[in-house]
Amino acid sequence: MYDVIVVGGGAAGMTAALYALRNGKSVLILEKEGFGGQITHSPKVENFPGFLSASGNEIADKLFEQIVAQGVEFEIDTVTSVIDGEVKTVKTEYGSSYEGKTVILATGVKHRVLGLDGEEDLIGEGISFCAVCDGDFYAGKDVVMIGGGNSALQEAILLSEKCHKVTVLQDLPFFTGEARLQDVLFSKENVEKHANQQILSFETKDGKLCGVRAKDKASGEETLYPCDGVFEAVGLIPENDAFKGLADLNDWGYFDSDERCLTKTPGIFVAGDCRSKTIRQLTTAVADGACAALAACRYLNER
Repeated sequence: MYDVIVVGGGAAGMTAALYALRNGKSVLILEKEGFGGQITHSPKVENFPGFLSASGNEIADKLFEQIVAQGVEFEIDTVTSVIDGEVKTVKTEYGSSYEGKTVILATGVKHRVLGLDGEEDLIGEGISFCAVCDGDFYAGKDVVMIGGGNSALQEAILLSEKCHKVTVLQDLPFFTGEARLQDVLFSKENVEKHANQQILSFETKDGKLCGVRAKDKASGEETLYPCDGVFEAVGLIPENDAFKGLADLNDWGYFDSDERCLTKTPGIFVAGDCRSKTIRQLTTAVADGACAALAACRYLNER
């Protein structure tokens, strides 16, 4: 029996574990892949307080070392369900079952990808998802932004201030982002736009990304867009359906909870990118982890 079971070992989950441990609670983290979450895709982080510069993996490793030193227990397994009750029962894909007095769901999100050959191998090695995190790597260079919604246009505006050239490719016949964002972005001399583009492949040379090949859906004409890096903004995928009986989801599948990280189920809390919010950054993830852990500790202490 654990005081707190944390589902997810990203920045939010590990911070939640840290705060609970420092409050004298026993903690188990269940992580399905590897500790660190989305931040491990970033080869360089310069906007995290306390670090002049560090890779995402370095930050994740330090967080993990910190919670291990505090006595966290952890297992690599995929959580399939949480059964509510006086004691919460957490069941996993491998058939294990764990009991906890509280549960913090820090399930994160995953970036939607195109599913092209070689794409996964290039993530963090030419393909990025965050202009704030990785834009400085491409200062003075040429990049391609894939996507045409608000997030893509906002990211492209940031990139246009650093990069030599930004080419924006959208698979629809029109750009779906707000007109205001389009006016700002497409008025810039170093920005080129192409709608109705089907992305065919990522081109590499000597193992490094060197371009994006796309086909015009109307004419069928193929074009190679040379670039040093690619940023993808084609959506995020929360994986919260397994817990929708415990915590309300909004229209996009995120936990419908505010900064207090509470849910409709007493003793169940949420934290991180899986929660409804306007900004998803490393700093907001660790903030959620702290808030959720302290809320769980208050719940336990009151009982």
